[in-house]
Amino acid sequence: MFRLGVLQFAPAFGEVEANLARVENIFASYEKADVIVMPELFSTGYQFTSREEARSLAEPVRGGRTVERLLQISKRRGGVLVAGVAELDGNEIYNSAVAVSPDGVLARYRKIHLFAEEKFWFSPGDLEFPVFEWKGARVGIMICFDWRFPEAARTLALRGADIIAHPSNLIRPQCPDAMLTRSLENRVFSATANRFGAEARGGKEILRFTGKSQIVSPRGERLLAMGEEEEGLRVCEIDVALARDKKITPFNDALGDRRPAFYEK
Repeated sequence: MFRLGVLQFAPAFGEVEANLARVENIFASYEKADVIVMPELFSTGYQFTSREEARSLAEPVRGGRTVERLLQISKRRGGVLVAGVAELDGNEIYNSAVAVSPDGVLARYRKIHLFAEEKFWFSPGDLEFPVFEWKGARVGIMICFDWRFPEAARTLALRGADIIAHPSNLIRPQCPDAMLTRSLENRVFSATANRFGAEARGGKEILRFTGKSQIVSPRGERLLAMGEEEEGLRVCEIDVALARDKKITPFNDALGDRRPAFYEK
């Protein structure tokens, strides 16, 4: 059986070192897993007030402090971590996610569907939805608001993902239920790792993050669900083979019955 986990906590805005230390403490206290999904922008916090502020907290993937610490944790624990980071690449800043293993970075994704003021701080994602393999499972990555666009999860499924890793900073309540449908319609597991807490910066409206990180089966069933303000790491065992059975009935296949020639682009 494959062990899949989600980590949930409340990052402090701009306190990168403190957030990294908090995550390390959580990992030290909880069980190991093959893949663990962490929140979006977990080391920086979310509510930026300017592009300059976002740039000051962003880091390169290669050699950046945050990714290097994730690599160290991965080496100690022996599993893959999928985490949301603020990525600096030349003059561009991206809302990104990385998958790191004990051997290095396996995948990187830059958020394609930017939400609200993210459009002011980050450049639109310019990389395809990635799928990587780890211990016999194929894992795809999308970030937070991508849930609102069915094409994101469907693209990952068509690329062979058994599991969708979904780092998030959710403030709207609909996503947990919507991910039941995303898992069901694509016959994949999904792991949504959200944060909790609140941020109110620069005189802007307070953002309250909803927690409720979860793992969902290809049958649209919640295998685990965290509380609204629960800190920690939760893990469950999954049978990856369930995600490779796309049969809806003996006569219907979730992907094979698609008729793209009739779909609008």
